[in-house]
Amino acid sequence: MNGPFLLPAVYLADKAAGDPEWLPHPVRLMGWAIAKGETLLRQPDESDKSALLAGALLTTTVVATSYFVTRQTIVRAYRCSMVWGWLTEVVLGWTCLASRNLQEEACSVLTALDSGDVAMARHRLARIVGRETKRLDVTEICRALIETLAESASDGVMAPIFYMALGGVPLAMAYKAVNTLDSMIGHADDRYFYFGKIAARLDDAANFVPARLTAMATVAASSWTRETHPRSACKVWLRDGGRHNSPNAGQPESAMAGALGVRLGGGNWYGGEFVPAEPIGEELRAPRPEDARKAVRIVSVVTLLGLGAGILLGALFYSGRTS
Repeated sequence: MNGPFLLPAVYLADKAAGDPEWLPHPVRLMGWAIAKGETLLRQPDESDKSALLAGALLTTTVVATSYFVTRQTIVRAYRCSMVWGWLTEVVLGWTCLASRNLQEEACSVLTALDSGDVAMARHRLARIVGRETKRLDVTEICRALIETLAESASDGVMAPIFYMALGGVPLAMAYKAVNTLDSMIGHADDRYFYFGKIAARLDDAANFVPARLTAMATVAASSWTRETHPRSACKVWLRDGGRHNSPNAGQPESAMAGALGVRLGGGNWYGGEFVPAEPIGEELRAPRPEDARKAVRIVSVVTLLGLGAGILLGALFYSGRTS
């Protein structure tokens, strides 16, 4: 598909259909392949070096396969017909984007809070965050929701758009493979410290640019969203962007904290273990449900800004290839 038209078509498909649970999703296939690969490659008494090499092999195989299978699927579809190729490319691109699903899940948490059902809010929140939610009060639910909106605006929206603009749907699908590998094996615990190290470092590299583009877009979006603060967004981003345990997640989260004028960050519970972390926007107030609603609106604007930038970048690369 021509570069300038791919991203708008993918965005409209996501806007219209979201992420229906009945639809077979490539990420689920990636997850199955990763789990199966781990079972085949890992040994009971493996050394640290063996675990590192096995993890590197799994990571390379899953990412490369995701890229080439996607590319070949699109090429073969275009050989059948232009229309079939166009539909295949758009549908596969649509599965890489998570804009509507992210906002729907966030709104379901807010709806539960509005009705006073904190237990349901925790349950809905658990669908989109990795931390434990059973201990969270309303303030912590709002913090978790705002943080995942900010981070997912980067890895669920901005990064797929960025890589689709650079290398089409195959490169975006390879990015999704990197992201899925990191979420499944890229942990710093005893089980995955060596096995998932390559996946974690590759995810850090892949998200370096998109995370900072998302922070910039968040600052810009706060200029156009009601009751948000662009100057504070820029200040807190530049000051606290590196305070997160992740080299990338702190970028959009700190910009979002400043835009909303709320305190984010701090420790969380994972698998029964408390993991400490530095606060972001420490001097600011605790978040409230209305702040999470503003965050949803900011992410909507960030998505449109990313889409516009991606269309321009895609058009630039397409014109360069055809000149």
